[in-house]
Amino acid sequence: MTRTFPPDFVWGSATAAYQVEGAAAEGGRGPSIWDVFSHTPGTTLNGDTGDVAIDHYHRMRADVALMAELGLGAYRFSVSWPRVQPGGRGEPNAEGLAFYSALVDALVEHGITPVVTLYHWDLPAELQTTGGWTNRESAYAFAEYARIVARALGDRVQMWTTLNEPWCAAFLGYASGVHAPGITDPVAALQAAHHLNLAHGLAATAIRAELGPDTKVSVTLNTHVNRPADPDHPGDVDAVRRLDAVGNRIFLDPMLRGHYPDDLLADVAHLTDFSFVHEGDAELICQPLDLLGVNYYCTGAARQFRGGVRESSTAHGDSEHSPWVGADDVEFLPMPGPHTAMGWNIDPSGLAELLHRLHDEYGVPLMVTENGAAFDDRVGADGTVHDSDRIAYLHGHIDAVGQAREAGVDVRGYFVWSLFDNFEWAYGYERRFGIVRVDYDTQQRTRKDSAHWYARLVASGELPVPQS
Repeated sequence: MTRTFPPDFVWGSATAAYQVEGAAAEGGRGPSIWDVFSHTPGTTLNGDTGDVAIDHYHRMRADVALMAELGLGAYRFSVSWPRVQPGGRGEPNAEGLAFYSALVDALVEHGITPVVTLYHWDLPAELQTTGGWTNRESAYAFAEYARIVARALGDRVQMWTTLNEPWCAAFLGYASGVHAPGITDPVAALQAAHHLNLAHGLAATAIRAELGPDTKVSVTLNTHVNRPADPDHPGDVDAVRRLDAVGNRIFLDPMLRGHYPDDLLADVAHLTDFSFVHEGDAELICQPLDLLGVNYYCTGAARQFRGGVRESSTAHGDSEHSPWVGADDVEFLPMPGPHTAMGWNIDPSGLAELLHRLHDEYGVPLMVTENGAAFDDRVGADGTVHDSDRIAYLHGHIDAVGQAREAGVDVRGYFVWSLFDNFEWAYGYERRFGIVRVDYDTQQRTRKDSAHWYARLVASGELPVPQS
């Protein structure tokens, strides 16, 4: 038996600029907050930085040729804001725009649809000196940057994504401090979340003003799937509600419903009155969305803290400072295996649950824009990588997408994360998500078994269904 996907289902893969490009000080690029953060001792594993990454900036054409050989229908990449505007404001850097124009041309020449993400966490460092995302003006600067990129690439790009995972940018960056800019202030995180929402709305408006009202605009969220440890315990049920408010609905509701959830405002009332939200912001944020990008990796089990020694799970941004503002007394339980190298549990049912929920509650077309797994890959004597565990992970999650589609959920595509091994943020180069292995010493690319498997799936559109 096979599960068949239609010919117009989009099969792609994804990367992010700071994770792959390298050339950190070339081509007129300015520093980002991740350059500053990764060069700060103690912030990343082994002190790794994205200075070189996988050198995609210099190897772009060969990398696109590899994508074509895999048969990818689309490539989701992010534009580095400081490569386009080194300080985050002012005249664009022509050399930076030329790189992305050449990338788009190469993709189009190979029949690969470019999907542009405008922000994947690399805020120009100069903007951080005036508060970064805690400063409302950053949202307006972002809209101008979006207009610049739209004008440069809009004749060849049909789908625009404003933000990638604003929850991570706001709450890992400004509350727990495990991501750039490394701030640990819960109120700053809420301000950042609002200004990222505002940036999304302003950018969507700027893109359509530049390219026309029918231009397709999306946003990508890492919508969390948490379940109560004890579904019959009112405290556990409320713990999950609070996590959902600050983890999911803080972005979903303003963007798609035009308001913040009342329960979120109540949960954080002891911290802030949300006075950073100005009159008219709701209308600016809530712009028509053609697609909602869904990034999914794992599930969580949460409960009201019972006292004693706090449980912890590596999947949820745990650190000395909680990213879960308004829910920082909630504890996550360690999840049963199997696990990936990130310590994340493997649960395809969570993806199906999430897709159904977003379809039922928000009614917007969906695209799985990131899904994949890091494993401790072993390179054989002949240079091959037999990553059957990754293939099993991908198979299970793509099967969940197929099940959701057959149940009527409007899911239009799937992007594996990631195309290449790369700089995995605070985990440096030790965690490998790619279906293509990168030797970081030589920059040699080697297709893992998962790349060959994915290429066959893309070519056929047919996924064997596991026999129960």
